[in-house]
Amino acid sequence: MNDTLLIALYAFAGAAATGLAGAAVLRVVRRRSLTASLAVVAAVGIVAMLAGTLAVAWAMFLSPHDLTVVTTVVAMAAVVSLATALLLGRWVVARSRELAVAARSFGDGGDFAAPDVPATAELEHLSRELAATSARLAESRERERALEASRRELVAWISHDLRTPLAGLRAMSEALEDGVAADPTRYLRQMRTEVERLNDMVGDLFELSRIHAGTLPLSYARISLYDLIGDALAGADPLAREYGVRLVGGHVEMLPVEVDAKEMSRVLGNLLVNAIRRTPADGTVAVAAERSPEGVVVSVTDGCGGIPDEDLSRVFDTGWRGTHARTPPAGAGLGLAIVRGIVEAHQGRATVRNIPGGCRFEVVLPAAAS
Repeated sequence: MNDTLLIALYAFAGAAATGLAGAAVLRVVRRRSLTASLAVVAAVGIVAMLAGTLAVAWAMFLSPHDLTVVTTVVAMAAVVSLATALLLGRWVVARSRELAVAARSFGDGGDFAAPDVPATAELEHLSRELAATSARLAESRERERALEASRRELVAWISHDLRTPLAGLRAMSEALEDGVAADPTRYLRQMRTEVERLNDMVGDLFELSRIHAGTLPLSYARISLYDLIGDALAGADPLAREYGVRLVGGHVEMLPVEVDAKEMSRVLGNLLVNAIRRTPADGTVAVAAERSPEGVVVSVTDGCGGIPDEDLSRVFDTGWRGTHARTPPAGAGLGLAIVRGIVEAHQGRATVRNIPGGCRFEVVLPAAAS
């Protein structure tokens, strides 16, 4: 074995021993500051060089003079390396602390603003991720505030809508009990009407709770959209006659869809009832269905005069009724929220936009497989 190979083996043995010791030290200080880890890494490099040099000298490949020279050079390199490692560590730690201070804004409900100072690529990437997370949290907080406001509004309106028929039922029942009702048959008919209103309201609340809980059962079946819309128009015709509104369904293509027929009938019924109640007498409510690149589009167009732009984004929110009136025609503000919930459960989407003289509700459903 030649001398070069022996020198390499002795140097490797000394450096390897130092490396193992350095790894053990790094494991001990892994929970401490980054500055300590960088100092250990720098020290391992210098000590490994010194250990290798000493091993070579012990094997008598270096003279005492050469060993003194090498040791002095290594010592000077150690001073510079440790100083550089400490400076670099303090700089990285300072940048990390600035990033941590900026991240505390999450807990205060604010937005994250990345420190405007140079940083390493890793810290810069972390800043971008924190900024993106901050934006998502801001959107979530905004949605939560909107939902909370919607819930409060819904509770207030539901409380009023429940109190009104209950008060009427109590008054009519007391009149019947005391025998002072002038027309008991009329009272009974009115009581039944109020009970049906209450039953419908409770049914809507139950349906909405299942939608929000993600437990709405769907029984998919292949059905013709033409037949589905035809049944919905027939069911809404009496209400349209009562309000003096014309129902038009002349632009309905015979398209197959795979949906829950019962739930989708409820969607169409809610849209038609909503359109009829907000269309003036002699107005027209038109239903259309056609294929589009996104799937199948079912639209209901009314003559309500349009929805204010600031309310368009709230139309499908729970409790929104588009009016401050607490009258029965205004409903409980659940119909359109149920529409959106059912449509989204079918992997579709519900939208609304203004058109001249009214607005157009659209339901986009996935097309049935051929």
